[in-house]
Amino acid sequence: MGTYSTLFSRRSAPVAARMVLLLAIAAGGLMTITSSIIHAAPDPVSECVILLHGLGRTNHSMDKLSDALSAVGYLTVNMDYPSREQRIETLADATIPQGIDQCMQGDASRIHFVTHSMGAILVRYYLAHHPVEQLGRVVMLSPPNQGSEVSDELKDIPLYRWINGPAGQQLATGPAGLPATLGPVHYPVGIITGNQSAFYDAWLADMIPGENDGKVSVARARVQGMSDFLVLPYTHTFIMTAPEVITQTLYFLRHGHFQGNVAGDGQEAPGSKKPDQSGG
Repeated sequence: MGTYSTLFSRRSAPVAARMVLLLAIAAGGLMTITSSIIHAAPDPVSECVILLHGLGRTNHSMDKLSDALSAVGYLTVNMDYPSREQRIETLADATIPQGIDQCMQGDASRIHFVTHSMGAILVRYYLAHHPVEQLGRVVMLSPPNQGSEVSDELKDIPLYRWINGPAGQQLATGPAGLPATLGPVHYPVGIITGNQSAFYDAWLADMIPGENDGKVSVARARVQGMSDFLVLPYTHTFIMTAPEVITQTLYFLRHGHFQGNVAGDGQEAPGSKKPDQSGG
């Protein structure tokens, strides 16, 4: 299926290389997260993070996150998969085992996931059907955990079907969508979603009731059983590149809750906005 991934080993990289990564991240506009990256460094035991991009994207969309994770010592496997060519079930069963195998080749004792958009649904589907003994924590960025009204409105339009493929048809809300069949999560999940839409997503945002990021509503990003939840002022397309989002992702992987949420109770951090609906 043309799946490609990259693996960076903390233990095989000298200290100088890690410093180069930190400097590169800072030069790319992430200077503000450097101290938080260092604070969020994993324990000495090997920990691996599998990154999964969203529908219609490539693994390059997750490069900044992957670099930040590598810089603090995580093994990273930034998976690429043909998101427009197959159904979600097929994509999950073909892609995620490859990521797990690469983590295990790096002697990982713990495996985390960081996802964007539909990548979260691949992980939920896979973990609902396959136990992962080394499973750690999962961070989902702008996940359509209860589907998206955009799919409801456009799924029967030929152009939408051609652009988004079979998986795009599965992201409907309610019982017609795959997300509704997956049930609650029973592992640590931190969700960060946006409440801003870009100008090119304005027409899509108008299809979605309430606060949304141009593709997914704040309410529908939630999932029953989640550990923590943040709403931050970013758009769906580029939320994974925001320094604040990267900082919070690193923090959740290290601590099991977002920074500022000491109890990890799902309340929003200072400066974020809490939605009116709880979802399920």
